Amino acid sequence: MTLLQTLILAIVQGISELFPISSVAHAVLTPWAFHWDLTPEFLKVHFLPVVVLLHLGTAVALLLFFRKDWIAYAKSLFGRHDAVARREFQLVVIGTVPAALLGLIFEKALKGMFANVMFAAIFLIVNGVILFVGEKARSRGRKELTELTVPQALGVGLAQSLALIPGFSRSGASMVAGFWAGLSHGAAARFSMLLATPIIVGASVLEIPKLARQADAATFQTALIGGVVAGVVAYLSVWALMAWFKRQEVNAMRPFALYCWIVGALVLFTH
Repeated sequence: MTLLQTLILAIVQGISELFPISSVAHAVLTPWAFHWDLTPEFLKVHFLPVVVLLHLGTAVALLLFFRKDWIAYAKSLFGRHDAVARREFQLVVIGTVPAALLGLIFEKALKGMFANVMFAAIFLIVNGVILFVGEKARSRGRKELTELTVPQALGVGLAQSLALIPGFSRSGASMVAGFWAGLSHGAAARFSMLLATPIIVGASVLEIPKLARQADAATFQTALIGGVVAGVVAYLSVWALMAWFKRQEVNAMRPFALYCWIVGALVLFTH
């Protein structure tokens, strides 16, 4: 990949990872939409690790944006004075388990779907349905994060696992599950972002050594620059998303659902 291609993909990644529109689907659709001539060898060996390095940039952005929460969680492990932080951290750990386990189990089986444009488009449309129905079916949630039960946190984490399939959004699925558990829009969005951080960091830890071993110095350097750009864009994206969900308590998911339907349909009709 050229530097320009990597920068375009980084910008798309920084937006789509946190907005509920599936970053994996956009990682598949972006090269197709721009007619990039990526070799089969690159797609097979380097593409996924490069995308994961871009994900690492978004993880750093999330850590910086929610740094007060993560610092409070770290402090709560060594003291008993912050019960709220300790409870939230427990729920984040519990919610992380399903996606981490399923990712390790099904990683090889799902890798073949990462370059399939049709799969990405179809599941992107389904993702839009989940966002639309999830918003319509929910009762108006008022719960804060600490009010979730352990089964509810597991349910949100299990919903997050849908992102293993290109087209399903990690943030979208976990936020909808949070709505059903009774969380407010703001609390559901915040829990979704907190859950995404360890999953993205974990995936990066597994994939970056592969990129370092298999890629040449130029590819690794280009991917690293892309990761920085993705992080900057992701920080702005999470700021915009959290502001949106704080202001918009009704039909907050509808614009994202419509976007998924339009993009998915366009891809299916033009592929």
